Amino acid sequence: MVKHIPHSSLSRREFLRRITALGGAAALAAALEACSAPGTDLRASPPPPALAETPIPTQGFTPPTTTPTEQPAPTETTTVPSPSPTATPEEGVARVAFVKTDDRADGVRRSIDLLGFNPVEGKAVFLKPNFNSADPTPGSTHPLVLSTLVTMLHTMGAERITVGDRSGMGNTRQVMERIGVFQMAEELGFETIIFDELGEEDWLMLEPPGSHWSRGFPFARPCLQAEALVQTCCLKTHRYGGHFTLSLKNSVGMVGNRIPGFNHNFMDELHSSAHQRRMIAEINTAYSPALIVLDGVEAFISGGPDRGERVQPQVILAGNDRVAIDAVGVALLRYHGCQTEAARGGIFEQEQIARAVELGIGVDGPEKIEFLTDDVASEDYAERIMEVLAGG
Repeated sequence: MVKHIPHSSLSRREFLRRITALGGAAALAAALEACSAPGTDLRASPPPPALAETPIPTQGFTPPTTTPTEQPAPTETTTVPSPSPTATPEEGVARVAFVKTDDRADGVRRSIDLLGFNPVEGKAVFLKPNFNSADPTPGSTHPLVLSTLVTMLHTMGAERITVGDRSGMGNTRQVMERIGVFQMAEELGFETIIFDELGEEDWLMLEPPGSHWSRGFPFARPCLQAEALVQTCCLKTHRYGGHFTLSLKNSVGMVGNRIPGFNHNFMDELHSSAHQRRMIAEINTAYSPALIVLDGVEAFISGGPDRGERVQPQVILAGNDRVAIDAVGVALLRYHGCQTEAARGGIFEQEQIARAVELGIGVDGPEKIEFLTDDVASEDYAERIMEVLAGG
């Protein structure tokens, strides 16, 4: 039986406003496909909103009971305890919604409904997309995925939604302009933050146990201030040492590159390190996601993150366990012909995944992943991917 997320009650006026916005967003998303070429002249974006003055947890799990009188400066590093696994504690199983489709909007809605829980009702939500560059999906988050996900979160009762990122291949504000994020924000009623434009006080230095970072890493405070953090990622390989870029690596965008008051290039350190993939996993100790949606309608099985050999896996995944999502993602890449480093060795031996398991971020084996499907086509496809998972 298909499970559905309980929706919160809305006033008729608010409901009609949101449905109207959804219609406008769908039309906007179609038009934005043609607007991704360089030189697109979109209207100027609004300035980033002021940050809320709320208690800031050191990890993003349980806020403190009182607001501290002083917040740590970026030069003060906070040691991060290991997070709790996101698999269901009683059963030790990570459930992954698996929807075979080439319709992104339908796939996002169905996958979230399949999970059968609502982690955002009444909460301030931070939504982290993949805006590493303005290249077409899977180079970046598809506008239709973003608009559908925002509308779903509104309908599920999210109190407030903020979308933000830091691009690794381009100016973040320009990337978001080209993708059409600011215009979409006006239509759908969400806020935006550009991490490149944050001040010194808007970063928190974190250092997980056994860190491979030389001095910890700066994590964006708006992500830690959110009551629920949702992320949406793409399905692709990574030619600059990450091997693959799925949900674990999507967290890199929440880490600063050069931040005010700190004379260090953190992204240079990451990408030049022999421990790059372990360092990617360590970033994920900073928070626990309320929801992850992976768009695998299209994928790169070589190259990446901006361009590569394109295939059509035709799948949308959803869950809240980054290890499970990434393990399934690697299995999908292999199933569709990937021959890069992501195809070599056991899936749970991939360094991003293995280090994340060491840190308690998610499940530790394929036998602890359970697929949720709602039709025969998805079920048959999921069984084939489970065979790749079990064999890898």
